[in-house]
Amino acid sequence: MRHAEEHQFQTFDQQALFYRHWPAVEGGRPGRVIVLFHRGHEHSGRLQHIVDELDLPDVPMFAWDARGHGRSPGERGFSPSLATSVRDVDEFVRHAARVAGVPLDAVTVIAQSVGAVLVSTWVHDYAPKIRGIVLASPAFKVKLYVPLARPGLRLMEKLRGNFFVNSYVKAKFLTHDPERIASYESDPLITRPIASHILLALYEAADRVVADAGAITVSTQLLISGADWVVHHGPQHEFFDRLGSTVKEKHVLGGFYHDTLGEKDRHLAFDKIRVFLDRLYATMPSVPDLLAADRQGYTASEYRALQQPLSPLSPKALYYGATRLNMRTLGSLSRGIKLGFDTGFDSGSTLDYVYRNSIEGTTPLGKLADRIYLDSVGWRGIRVRKQHLQQLITQAADALREAHTTIRVVDIAAGHGRYVLDALTGIPDAEHILLRDYSPINVEAGGRLIAERGLTAKARFVQGDAFDRDSLSSLTPRPTLAIVSGLYELFPDNPPILASLKGLADAVPEGGYLVYTNQPWHPQLELIARSLTSHRSHQPWVMRRRTQQEMDQLVEAAGFEKLTQRIDEWGVFTVSLARRKREDALPTATTHDAATACPSDPPDPTHATTYPRTL
Repeated sequence: MRHAEEHQFQTFDQQALFYRHWPAVEGGRPGRVIVLFHRGHEHSGRLQHIVDELDLPDVPMFAWDARGHGRSPGERGFSPSLATSVRDVDEFVRHAARVAGVPLDAVTVIAQSVGAVLVSTWVHDYAPKIRGIVLASPAFKVKLYVPLARPGLRLMEKLRGNFFVNSYVKAKFLTHDPERIASYESDPLITRPIASHILLALYEAADRVVADAGAITVSTQLLISGADWVVHHGPQHEFFDRLGSTVKEKHVLGGFYHDTLGEKDRHLAFDKIRVFLDRLYATMPSVPDLLAADRQGYTASEYRALQQPLSPLSPKALYYGATRLNMRTLGSLSRGIKLGFDTGFDSGSTLDYVYRNSIEGTTPLGKLADRIYLDSVGWRGIRVRKQHLQQLITQAADALREAHTTIRVVDIAAGHGRYVLDALTGIPDAEHILLRDYSPINVEAGGRLIAERGLTAKARFVQGDAFDRDSLSSLTPRPTLAIVSGLYELFPDNPPILASLKGLADAVPEGGYLVYTNQPWHPQLELIARSLTSHRSHQPWVMRRRTQQEMDQLVEAAGFEKLTQRIDEWGVFTVSLARRKREDALPTATTHDAATACPSDPPDPTHATTYPRTL
């Protein structure tokens, strides 16, 4: 039995989560680390047998007690949000890698049940550069034997607020192993309740990850219990079929109950895990090059499908036609909807209205429509994105200050500039602030905001082209903090994005910072494409999603190194912080440089986008 050291690590909100660390035996194998995540209701102490029975004494292993579980603090079964728990996963895995003294790509994660949902959500949303994942009976869809349980829980939560649901699962339906059954029933640290908002959020996150599993390219092994009483098999198979991983394998373990790695014949699962681990570490990690994912990738196919007109009498065409008619008639009583049709739903004017989040409308019906409009998931995500921008802008400024570097800021597509000026309010020592935008309307409005806030001595707003590398390269004074928010999401092609990022890399000195945003997911993508209009000639607002891995690769190819990330609880918008690499750490000319050669590429009529040169 390997001895576990007991430690704590601090989360972003200063919670001290308990974890166990099983160091490698003396002379252990370098370059391998395993991080374990327990099932729902359990804790790291119940993973001791996995450490022992995997029989990898030369590999250090780590396992935590999730918030509200085991010996970690917090109300039992509670977390502030699922996004908080997923961020905890990110921080814990990175902490384990630091303690072990290895890069992130030396880490493989093994997770069960609810832990497997958290891990798959993390891999989807954060795109960490880990070696691989082993998912055992992921709880993508828990079997709720009460009819209409999910809508019932949602209704109860609206009426009562947050409440707790106790697990109905008996130990004898988790495993055939009598020792595991007895230990589960007698373990005082088993946490049976789960907060209602976490239970519902688990369902929503699982639905999103299964639907968008193509975004996950990390090597994956999926273990499915063949006689699972707790979760449905269907979503597990769907997840595997949609996985974007080039290295993936699925094993159905006949007769196994839900506790896959705690079953009576669990040696069958451990044998498969050991073989998979040897395969992973036998070669360098397999990482796909996604710089051309705008041309040949599943989000490119999705984008082209959204560009195609619907058959006039199809149910979808009738539905979206009725939606457009409703928005242009009754919806026009809403100030926000009317503004969207007048200026474009992706315009700086619309975003400024969404940031202000103040209901305006003609008649009570118009105000109700405006409230519904402002509460849509996309606009809620935009407002959370603003908060995350402020957090990471402040973090970058703190780092520059600590390095005794002058804070000079540029935002290359600032809209009206409200969000960036709000963020910079808490950074009075910023020496120079340059805001740019393509729209004269935005430049004029932003100039007024600068004057209203008494910042004319150090801030200015000018018209500029966000995709002109030469223009960005020659920025003076050279910015030490560059911001790109909500711009790249509006353009489907990668070469102009990479040109823009390389222009910023030319301007930002080594050690400077870049804050950038992305939209890896949107549950209303087709509704937007079929019903709303863009500021660009009032054409349909059709967006191509970029997976987080694709966006991060573009940033890295330009010369930046990603440091950290934030994401809203719906998984719609991310905000990331990157640092300018040293020149000697930059990649040599490869396919990355070829990706900028868009003038020589043959035109693709199905993928055409006009980039305004007056930006």
